Amino acid sequence: MLSQERSPREEIEKVRKLGLPTCQLACWDPKLMGEGTAKEIERTCRESRLEITTIWAGYTGRLVWNFVEGPKTIGLVPPDMRAQRVKDLKCGADFAKRLAVRSITTHVGFLPIDPGDEGYRGAVDAVRDVAQYCAKLGLGFNFETGQETPVTLLRCIEDVGTDNLGINLDPANLILYGMANPVDALDVFGRYVRGVHAKDGEYPTNGRELGKEKPLGQGKVNFEKLIPKLKGLGYAGALTIEREIGGEEQIRDILMAKEILERLC
Repeated sequence: MLSQERSPREEIEKVRKLGLPTCQLACWDPKLMGEGTAKEIERTCRESRLEITTIWAGYTGRLVWNFVEGPKTIGLVPPDMRAQRVKDLKCGADFAKRLAVRSITTHVGFLPIDPGDEGYRGAVDAVRDVAQYCAKLGLGFNFETGQETPVTLLRCIEDVGTDNLGINLDPANLILYGMANPVDALDVFGRYVRGVHAKDGEYPTNGRELGKEKPLGQGKVNFEKLIPKLKGLGYAGALTIEREIGGEEQIRDILMAKEILERLC
């Protein structure tokens, strides 16, 4: 996972030095998604022979990553932020198109389980708006897993109804948010998986805070079962290592994850 908020050239060079052929590029600031930036990134990726598999498109506004304020601040569910974030995600789609990247990915938010809930209905309409815009650009729209149950996510895909929808499976998120065992979740939505985050973590231990992210292989994600099951479903895409810390510890954990994944694949 690369951050657009940092120097794209330095980030891409870091991936090249790690010996990784693909990445996902994350950006939360639409002002950083201009044509000039896209040209610089495209040139740097070409020189480094690095493929960007999706643009992880963020959005503006307050974000609180917990169970108390998260439902009111994250994604397309909060009604007061919905219209602006639809615009932000369309900006992300334009950026992906400029970079010739095939999809955008995002957190839609804490989708309510009740399909009659206004927050659910409003989010479905907003996702459909963005997904239709992506379709006109020849792009896919991927849901990042974590804040909703697998069944709720599947229902949302069915209710949105466009044919360019997919899932970016973050198996750790399903655990960090206490929503599902990721191996079992594939029984529900596995046919929609278009991308995978190789990330690990533990279940929550209280009702307010997410579980803790862990180095790959030290959390509750069973990659020994997850990867063969993904292959059995026909998934042949990238496994994108994500480690949400910085510094030398992050590099060390990424290299350890790379070694584990190469052995399993």
